[in-house]
Amino acid sequence: MTYETIVCTVTDHIATIELNRPEAMNSIDQTMLDELTAVFAQTNADPDVRVVVVTGRGRAYCAGADLSGGSASLDAEERGWAEEIDEFRDGGGLITLQIFESTKPVIGAVNGVAAGLGATMLLPMDIILASETARFGFVFAKRGIVPEACSTWFLPKKVGVSTAAEWFYTGRMVPAAEALEAGLVRSVHAPDDLLPAAYALAREIVENTAPVAVGMIRQMLWRFAGSEHPMDAHRIDSRINFELGRTPDVVEGITSFLEKRPPQFPGRLPGDAPSSYPWWTEPSFRQ
Repeated sequence: MTYETIVCTVTDHIATIELNRPEAMNSIDQTMLDELTAVFAQTNADPDVRVVVVTGRGRAYCAGADLSGGSASLDAEERGWAEEIDEFRDGGGLITLQIFESTKPVIGAVNGVAAGLGATMLLPMDIILASETARFGFVFAKRGIVPEACSTWFLPKKVGVSTAAEWFYTGRMVPAAEALEAGLVRSVHAPDDLLPAAYALAREIVENTAPVAVGMIRQMLWRFAGSEHPMDAHRIDSRINFELGRTPDVVEGITSFLEKRPPQFPGRLPGDAPSSYPWWTEPSFRQ
């Protein structure tokens, strides 16, 4: 699939998504918003993709929403997005919810400034690596709006309520070292080392683990992060392991371990997902 504002390539089971409006610091216009929503659906549906790496072209990761239209850029009625308030859905949330639904691990490689939507779109990604030049800005209060893209749900889970509150309330730019200390970022790298480090991590996942198991783990981690009781996780991990225990992936996992060789797992997502998936759509899950 061809895109105008992003580039998506797949090599050795790793999809790379590059934000590609470097002249505008990769700010997100309507076209990029639509394309980002579409590309994460595409990578999730592609059985050849096992890990996704996201980065930006040029000196910025993403400067946030394209505000070149002035204050009208954030006026839903002015933009004709919805006639009724109950019908309106924040565009950033469409991106982050699509990432949230993914069964493929998503690694963010933040090569520069990530502000506004550029910062919040990172939050549902599983692992974030940052360049020494990266800075993160949750700048919404400085623009007179509240955080979008479901970020008041995601950010406290990454860094805790107190740090999330400080970053949201002040809207200041957070340097990579502080983001690392707070737990938002996994590691900080020299600019030229950022993507090689991201790909090394992606290859470790691809070469050593079962895609179906990893996809289920990803959804379990995110879905149970807000559960009221560990019994929710217990019921589902019991069901999924009951099903996976009878698959060729388990045969290969144990055989390769005993034979001391790299595994070659045959299972792929979405086609080989356990019948219990997606478990959260079942009425019994809430009982």
